[in-house]
Amino acid sequence: MHTTYALVDCNNFYVSCERVFNPDLRDRPVVVLSNNDGCVVARSNEAKALGIRMGEPYFRCRGLLQRAGGRVYSSNYGLYADMSRRVMDTLSSFSPDMEIYSIDEAFLGLGGIAGDPAERGRQIRQTVYQHTGIPVAVGLGPTKTLAKAAAHVAKHSPPGVFDISADPAGVLAGIAVDEVWGIGPRHAALLRRHGVETARALRDLDDNWIRARLSVTGLRTALELRGMACIPLEDTPAPLKGITCSRSFGQRVSALRDLEEAVSAYASRAAEKLRAQGCAAACIQVFLTDNPPDFSRTRTYIAAWHPREPMASTPRIIRAAKEILRQIYRPGLCYRKAGVMLTGLVPRGKVQMDLFRPGAEGKREEALMQALDAINARWGRDTLTYAASGTSREWRMRRACMSPRFTTCWEELPVVR
Repeated sequence: MHTTYALVDCNNFYVSCERVFNPDLRDRPVVVLSNNDGCVVARSNEAKALGIRMGEPYFRCRGLLQRAGGRVYSSNYGLYADMSRRVMDTLSSFSPDMEIYSIDEAFLGLGGIAGDPAERGRQIRQTVYQHTGIPVAVGLGPTKTLAKAAAHVAKHSPPGVFDISADPAGVLAGIAVDEVWGIGPRHAALLRRHGVETARALRDLDDNWIRARLSVTGLRTALELRGMACIPLEDTPAPLKGITCSRSFGQRVSALRDLEEAVSAYASRAAEKLRAQGCAAACIQVFLTDNPPDFSRTRTYIAAWHPREPMASTPRIIRAAKEILRQIYRPGLCYRKAGVMLTGLVPRGKVQMDLFRPGAEGKREEALMQALDAINARWGRDTLTYAASGTSREWRMRRACMSPRFTTCWEELPVVR
């Protein structure tokens, strides 16, 4: 059992990625926007100081940012994913026990590693910044939940590293109950109705009371706050139960041809993810969300198809997705979003075959998909695409303020003068 956990959390991750390749952004208010440049999803500390809230519509804070000399960026998912990979590769050198929790967070097990944990945390912080340019906060504690609480403190303290072991009770007394890892809004509201306002108050509750109202999961959180490790590291990510690829359109779409292009593109991306997991899909679903011009309530149309055998072939999934789309398409309506969902996932090597017909996907088709994935992995996404996905893609989401893909696109590599 580990005696010390470290939670490494990248500071304002999307903004930090933009600053790595543009030093002029330092000490300036910077925000990153959601799909179609709608809402704020990441803020620099300077933007937070201006009072800009997470999720705030961009049109409401545009003037404030302009007056403060701020900068605005569209979400650059390719850049952020690649920078996350670099951060995680660096972290993996500090401990063989590592759990990637999200795109910008990871737990490390430091049990059995000689030396002062706080000094180890400072080394982690310095090395990650040296290798990637991304600043991180490191929280240290005897459990994952306490390490998460320590990281919350580390983000707001100048060293950027905090070990909660010295005074856990004092630290927990200053953390609101809704900031505790594992306590969602519904449980936080319930706890507040019973006078539980802080993490320390939650820690000190009676076990039976917690189990009755917050279930075993809530009790596990309380035990973790007391220093009893109940949540182990997940060294291997849990297998996915489904894969969804969807986007909001950059403009209203009503033509079936445009919708077919969008659905084909989403199906292609979902199939790529499916094969990367080594799986095949037993169910293919397509959905459309309309966009009434009079701003009345939107509606979502969805349909599914179950093939005779689970499949992972991109052309077969595209063909099925287009057939499903034609079932739910309603002429005359305008649509704002579409998506493809692959569910009923099974390992590709364990597909149940049909006794009375040959396998749907043969060796040649499997080899073709391997070649397609290898080329796109080597030269960048969409190096090879299917014509059904279109070329101009006028329906794609708006990203008017997107920075170059500095690390994943040859044409957009940074130029040094």
